[in-house]
Formats: sequence, structure tokens, C-alpha cells
Amino acid sequence: MRVLIAGAGIAGPTLAYWLRRAGHEPTLVERAPRLRDGGYLVDFWGAGFEVARRMGIVPRLLERGYRMREMREVSSGGRTIGRLDPFSVIEDAGTSYVTIARADLAAAIYDALDGVGTIFDDDGERVHVEFVHHPPEDFDLVVGADGLHSRVRTLAFGPEQEFERDLGLAVAAFEIPGYRPRDALVAVAHTRVGRQLLRVSLHEDATMFCVVFRPDADVPQDDVPAQQEVLRAALHGMGWEAPAVLEQLPRARAFYMDRTSQIRLPSWSRGRVALVGDAAACPSLLAGQGSALAMVEAYVLAAELHAAHGDHHAAFARYERLLSESVRTKQDAALGLDVAFAPRNRRQALLRLAVLNLMGIPAVAHRIMGRSLRDPIELPAAP
Repeated sequence: MRVLIAGAGIAGPTLAYWLRRAGHEPTLVERAPRLRDGGYLVDFWGAGFEVARRMGIVPRLLERGYRMREMREVSSGGRTIGRLDPFSVIEDAGTSYVTIARADLAAAIYDALDGVGTIFDDDGERVHVEFVHHPPEDFDLVVGADGLHSRVRTLAFGPEQEFERDLGLAVAAFEIPGYRPRDALVAVAHTRVGRQLLRVSLHEDATMFCVVFRPDADVPQDDVPAQQEVLRAALHGMGWEAPAVLEQLPRARAFYMDRTSQIRLPSWSRGRVALVGDAAACPSLLAGQGSALAMVEAYVLAAELHAAHGDHHAAFARYERLLSESVRTKQDAALGLDVAFAPRNRRQALLRLAVLNLMGIPAVAHRIMGRSLRDPIELPAAP
């Protein structure tokens, strides 16, 4: 089958890899002129890690990723007021994991492709696909892997607002080269009512900042100067290193900002169009594991298309039946977790800090976190 995959992020190249391996003819189309950089770090484990292992890219992920040793909460003056080591719990649970920049994960997947055509700086619209810069082509299937604000989903299913669940937060992520201080393999956070500033040291003397906050108005789209003004307002008067971050904001690279949302669709396919990753069921930053889920969804979709011998209706139905319950459970678990990132009031802020310190006790952390590390998804045989 000829399959057009819109989106060269995480899910799209993963799907292209497995379809190509199964003897199909996938083509990637990406609106951006090149692979996207930036974004925040992701804790990558579970069934998604197993998909990466089957693709042979785990050594590269471990090389580019991080084995974090501590999460630390600090006061406005920089004094440590809470800490925990969640990664020892992951290791003790026998789960393979790595913390990695989303862009590095996407690049590792893309570089594993062999013989897959990619059209950058363009955008397809229908199964008889018309492009902006390339002649039209016909495809057997179209798969939307183009993220939270998917154009494929809008064209095939309807307006985004019909399926988006806004969780009330916004997130900004960016890198500043040469920033000081650095705390290797430590995620340092300062949390106030309505906002959180997180700092993580990266390779090549870069530092990533992630800011989660409750916006006063809609987050501007595709307008970095306007987004940075929103960020300045969010960090104003916050204390800790916020003034230094704002001073160096003009040097920031790979700047990203968006609202935190979930996508909840009644079905992940319609006719000859299917969705994967955030386009189908974005779990949001609060849920975590979005990148791992995207890889799992792409892998399962490829496996079911191969097993169905061309019956895409049966493949789409089984793909959704195998994964929808697990994905919805992860989405539901994220509801209410906004207070862990940006508490609404001082009482919630104090409760959050108390829970953090309680989780710093290894026995408590093992008991609570151990449950969430059991990934119920069983992968089918590789196509």
C-alpha cells in the first residue's frame, strides 16, 4: 500500500519505519522545512522503550539521553526544601528508561529510516493529495501524525475545539547556551502559586528551562515575540533564577510554547484516514509518556495493517480496540495533576511540597510510583 504520513515528529517516522519494513510504501510529509528542534525533556520507558529497542535505536538514545539522579525543589532564595530520586524507583522496578530531549528522540527515529521519501516544507490535504509545492498524488491511506493541532484531523474529523480538552495550563520550553549555574543530572524546580520554573543541564553546555503556568489569556500561536512577552509576565516577580532567565531570554534557542490540552476523539479513523500520536489522543504534559505512546500507537497500527492484508477497516478497528482503553486511562490519570505543576493557591502549594517530601522517603516512593510503572500494553509481533 501507498501510505501518506503527515508529520515527521515521533509517531510519523515510527510508523514509516515499520510500514517500510513490512513491504509497504510510506511517504512522510512535514510542514516544517526540516526536522524540528527544541521541546522539553521526556522520561522514556515502558512499551515505547521496547518499540525503540526493536528499531535498534536504544544505544543512540542512551548516548544522547540522561540518567537523572535527583529532582530538587528550591525556595525563592535557592535553598533546597524538597528532593526525591524517582529514577531509582524506576531502576528497582526493572524498567528500562532514559530521559531525553524530544527532538533527540525524533532525530534518532528519523535517522533509522531507510528508503522512505520525505517531503519537507509542504502539506497534504486529501487521499487524492494536493500539495503546495509538489504535484498531486494518490495514496491508499493517509495517516495524521501531525500533533496536537493536527490539520489532518481538522480536515477529516472537524474543528479542533470539538475534541480538545484544555487543562488550564500553558508550557514554555527553551534552551540557553552557557547558562550558569549547572547541576548535572538534577532537575531543579521552583514552584509558586500558579507557576513553576524548572532547570535541567544538557549536553554541549546548554541548559533547558521549562515553565508551566496558568495563562491569563489565550497563548499566542506561531508568534515567538508575543509568546515571550507572555512568558515575561508569567515569570515576573517569581524569585529564584527567574530574573536571570528573563535577562537571557533574547539568547534562547528552540523556543516552544503552547497550552496543555488533551485530544479525545470518538474514533481514531474515518474512511481511509487514521490518526496516531497527539493527533489521535494527546495525553498532555501532565500525563507524561506522550512520546512513548506515540511510538506504541504507530507500531501497533503498522502491525495491524500488515496483519489485515490490505483490509484497512479491520486494521483501524483493531488498532483502536487494542490501545484506546490504555490511552484513555492515562488521560484520565492526568486530570487534576495541574496542581503538581502550578498550584492554584498557597494551601495547594504547601500540600504539594509535603507530598514531594513524603515521596523523598524511598519506601513511600516505591509503593506509590511502583503502580504507575506497570505498563499494561502488550505489543504484537513485529510486522
